[in-house]
Amino acid sequence: MLRLVFRRLGLGAITVGLVSLIIFAGVEILPGDACTAFLEREAQGKLLENCRNDLGLNRPAHARYLEWASGALRGDLGLSANGHKPIAELVGYRLRNTLLLAFCSMLAGIPLALFLGVVAALWRDRLPDLAISTVAIAAMTIPEFVSATILILVFSIWLGWIPGIVLTPADASIADFFPAVLLPVMVLTFVMTAHILRTVRSSVIEAMASDYAQMAALKGVPYWRIVFRHVLPNALLPAINVVALTIAWLLGGVVVIETVFNYPGLGRMMIDSISDRDLPVTQAIALIIASVYVGVNLAADLLTMIANPRLRTLHMRKG
Repeated sequence: MLRLVFRRLGLGAITVGLVSLIIFAGVEILPGDACTAFLEREAQGKLLENCRNDLGLNRPAHARYLEWASGALRGDLGLSANGHKPIAELVGYRLRNTLLLAFCSMLAGIPLALFLGVVAALWRDRLPDLAISTVAIAAMTIPEFVSATILILVFSIWLGWIPGIVLTPADASIADFFPAVLLPVMVLTFVMTAHILRTVRSSVIEAMASDYAQMAALKGVPYWRIVFRHVLPNALLPAINVVALTIAWLLGGVVVIETVFNYPGLGRMMIDSISDRDLPVTQAIALIIASVYVGVNLAADLLTMIANPRLRTLHMRKG
């Protein structure tokens, strides 16, 4: 088992390394650099040369990549082009704010999705299933910025209950984000619940039609005992990967939602850095998002194998 875990961790580390190389190469081939973006019309002559010397941009690309990658492993993401401030400090509060948004959305969305998915499966093709499935399809179809705009119109403009735009500064305390964070959480919960409950519904329906469930029913096992003891433990395993993808999506910074609500999170910071041509910050945020995505999916993969002995045995035989 430990051998399998270390193998997965090694593959995850290699993936992050390859992604970091792709990110660096993508930024490297863009026209201009941090100095031309920062100096704009003055990017010429001695001034441009001095800027590139200060930032080390005149060094070979492979040397700069190794320095950047090794620094990232130590938590040093370099300096921003605008202001020459440590990127780790700039990102710190933004990452915390995105974590707050993701945590609140997960706290509300995951239990709700599991409950609605089970209800829809157990009452398949009946009124509860039709109602839940219709709302889920609508949530998956309607763009996020549309649902966000509707919520702002209803709860902020018409009713005046909740602020429609987050005006709290990025470095404010967590308590200061309430109740302005409620509308972004509602939009994210609406979207993530739809994706997860569809997977849970399909898994429960498949488990109810399985041989072990049918055999238990033939032996006279009570219906609800079959559901809770035999069906749900097996049906919820496939949902782990979907939940992990949703968490990675949330933690990676939901760009559209953070932009619509002016929420000072990681996604909004990335949009601002692209607009300002602050390439070092864009590069650092892309690496953080990629690392979070790989890490969460790796954790879900390991959790699925631990929870499912048959899958763990299959992987060990392949190894």
